[in-house]
Amino acid sequence: MTVKVLFVCVENANRSQMAEAFARIHGGEHIEAYSAGSKPSGVINPKAARFMGEVGYDLSGHRSKSLEEIDGIDFDAVVTMGCGDSCPWVPAKRREDWALQDPKHMEDDAYRAVRDDISQRVKTLLTELGTPA
Repeated sequence: MTVKVLFVCVENANRSQMAEAFARIHGGEHIEAYSAGSKPSGVINPKAARFMGEVGYDLSGHRSKSLEEIDGIDFDAVVTMGCGDSCPWVPAKRREDWALQDPKHMEDDAYRAVRDDISQRVKTLLTELGTPA
């Protein structure tokens, strides 16, 4: 069984990119992970790339995407990440909102803490969705 998960934040440059990466890391072949932004910046934050590199994931193949680019996919879960009123409604069997601060202007240790929090939340989500670890 393959589970389709979408992670949404505002710029699709930090939080949702890291969540997509962790879903791929933790879910492997059992996950189709996507990310998008309500107002995509068009670039991945270099900090996200650097700090995901620390855990062995290369974000260079990722890009900042809009929700229109993932239209038409039937998602099992959609997770919004601190985009407040600008979070769009995307149909899914399960919806969650993770109130995560945007780490783009944080110092390195605080950024790592957000990264590690996202990793744990993704692990929990995948377990709750019934994917093998």
